[in-house]
Amino acid sequence: MKTNLNAGTSAQKNVKLGFKIHLLIFIIATPIIWLVWYLTDTTYPWPLWSTPAWAIGVLFHYLGVFVFGKKRNKNI
Repeated sequence: MKTNLNAGTSAQKNVKLGFKIHLLIFIIATPIIWLVWYLTDTTYPWPLWSTPAWAIGVLFHYLGVFVFGKKRNKNI
């Protein structure tokens, strides 16, 4: 029976790639959301709700991958 010792590093790269994709989509989509708001109805700034909420999600994704993920991998 063979054991793949590189499986952990591959999984860690996939987690980092997932965060990078999440951040990239956030950076691309946020100006588009604000543009839609600007071109449609500017009476109420509704993107003020979605943008910070999504930014908090990106922040927690970052913390889970780069801060708390390192502590978890040390215990394994």
